[in-house]
Amino acid sequence: MGEKVAIIGAGLIGRSWAVLFARAGHSVRVWDLDEGVRARVGTECLQLSTTLAEEGLLIDPEGTRARITTCETLEDAVANASFVQESGPERVEVKQALYAQLDTATPPEAIIASSTSAIVASRFTEELTHRHRCLVGHPVNPPHLVPVVELCPAPWTTQETVDRAYAVYAALGQVPVRMRRERDGFVLNRLQGALLAEALRLVDEGTVSVEGLDNTIRHGLGLRWALIGPMETIDLNAPGGITDYAARYGGFYQRLLEDAPGPEVFSVETAERIAADWPQDRTPEAVRRRADRRDRRLAALRRHLNSETE
Repeated sequence: MGEKVAIIGAGLIGRSWAVLFARAGHSVRVWDLDEGVRARVGTECLQLSTTLAEEGLLIDPEGTRARITTCETLEDAVANASFVQESGPERVEVKQALYAQLDTATPPEAIIASSTSAIVASRFTEELTHRHRCLVGHPVNPPHLVPVVELCPAPWTTQETVDRAYAVYAALGQVPVRMRRERDGFVLNRLQGALLAEALRLVDEGTVSVEGLDNTIRHGLGLRWALIGPMETIDLNAPGGITDYAARYGGFYQRLLEDAPGPEVFSVETAERIAADWPQDRTPEAVRRRADRRDRRLAALRRHLNSETE
């Protein structure tokens, strides 16, 4: 018998989580503050399930959808839940209020995991009575196609909570990664931020075009990183492994860090200059079409990578 799961927040991330849990056989109850969002949950979860089925990543879309129930109140959603996945707004004050409500409404043994992209759990769980069962379970958008989940405990999160969350996510087919300590942005967004800072600088200063920059990642680093991570990459890129790599190339990378990009690369002004030189149809409809194409290609890649490990 599966977990009784509550999904709090039914935007793109929440709906994706709902389908993942339901696909694994769990009973899923979904709540969102927005009545219009709640009204669309059933249709959009069925669409997600059907898309996954078409790509061979889900067997029974109708059955998956049938395990998802939309609730009118948060209390109804979390009643008797053993696992809660929160995917609410990315604002500390909102999460503090939401978690105070969740702490009271959920069974005391239920795990409460946040999908937050950057806010460590200690900032919104410190005052809770049952704070030991809270942690971050940060997915990558879209979670139903990109499997990594970063598990970031607060200082008071128990090891049992982390172990239970790890087992739940792994059973979904996700790839949970344990963090040993809190860091704003966790691991993925800190790595992404470092790469983005250099990318934005190189494009903004005219060293390379947007297309050239993206192709460097798509057909270079990204292609390799789809198979092995950066640590294994450098371990294989020198005859003597990682220590040999540091001896050969460490000085070069040290010099690069002496001229690291500054925070101004993330300014709106920088983005506006890049956007002006990179014409795109950025209407909501066009963005959705581009995202759908991305998701289809991600599904195909995920299917291929799954076949390589079977």
